[in-house]
Amino acid sequence: MKLRELCDKLEVWAPLAYQESYDNSGLIVGDLDQDLTGVLVSLDCIEAVVDEAIASDCNAIVSHHPIVFKGLKTLTGKNYVERTILKAIKNDIALYAIHTNLDNIDTGVNKKIADQLGLINTQVLAPKRGLLKKLITFAPKDNVEEVRAALFAVGAGALGSYSECNFSVEGVGTFKGSEDSNPVIGKKGIREQVSEERIELIFHSHIEPKVLSALKLSHPYEEVAYHIIAVDNANQHVGSGMIGELKEPILDLDFLKSTKENLKTDCIRYTRLLNKKVKKIAFCGGSGSFLINAARQSGADVFITGDFKYHEFFDAEKSIVIADIGHYESEQYTIDLIADFLRKNFPRFAVHLSKVNTNPINYL
Repeated sequence: MKLRELCDKLEVWAPLAYQESYDNSGLIVGDLDQDLTGVLVSLDCIEAVVDEAIASDCNAIVSHHPIVFKGLKTLTGKNYVERTILKAIKNDIALYAIHTNLDNIDTGVNKKIADQLGLINTQVLAPKRGLLKKLITFAPKDNVEEVRAALFAVGAGALGSYSECNFSVEGVGTFKGSEDSNPVIGKKGIREQVSEERIELIFHSHIEPKVLSALKLSHPYEEVAYHIIAVDNANQHVGSGMIGELKEPILDLDFLKSTKENLKTDCIRYTRLLNKKVKKIAFCGGSGSFLINAARQSGADVFITGDFKYHEFFDAEKSIVIADIGHYESEQYTIDLIADFLRKNFPRFAVHLSKVNTNPINYL
């Protein structure tokens, strides 16, 4: 298998367009045309993980966190980032990161947390806006199905759990070709009237080139009339954090105790308990303190995440329990998530889970 196949499959699952502006997801080191011998999946990519890949005969590492966040001006090995990159290059090991784009999809990191906690009725806590566009085009009635099928085939008309969604209405189109034209219908120099359908479809912004290519290849006209509109609707399946429900309400302290066990964390820092039964749980893998207002507005009883600062705990305002379980602890099952995806899509290819504990924090 080529590295390109691996990258393509991962980016269909978690498109790079869904990553945050500060992130560096995607291929960091490697030649897309190189043959793969095996893939090692890890939460972080550090020197010890590269050593593990070498020992496991894996020439690609897929990690959640990217080893490079900022631009490198030198590669001299003066810090762990540069040493990791140098070791990977010297040993011909590709490095790929699938970070906030995996955080932001509803089948990603947060869904894995929900499964570990036994939550149901999950949905994105803070859906993203500005990720959708609408295509409006016109086609002769005899060609509408061909055009529509081509657009559906590249992903246009997909809305969450639904596909092939569109709206159409019949009308009459007019045109007159110049002497340089070559009209499919009618004659040049004569204004023609054609029974057409107006087709409208929503699509994800990052597939726009594929949508336009499919439209032009399937459309019979020499000049295709269309326009694209930015849609500000929230994408309910892409965004930060999640919210879900317990199957049965339990006391807040009992829930924290079960969370400690289910997420295998050594320490939970939490705000004052409300001494009531809780049912609705908001959560975010990694650093999610920026979502506290969204969690409160959602009506959640508890908000679980990592990396809360001292003063941020006051934002609970005695209306919600904030539970900081640790950054690593909240994301430790991400490697199982990625490995399961790769094994499902490449069943005959060697996928290994890293055994290196990359958590830089220890507890007494």
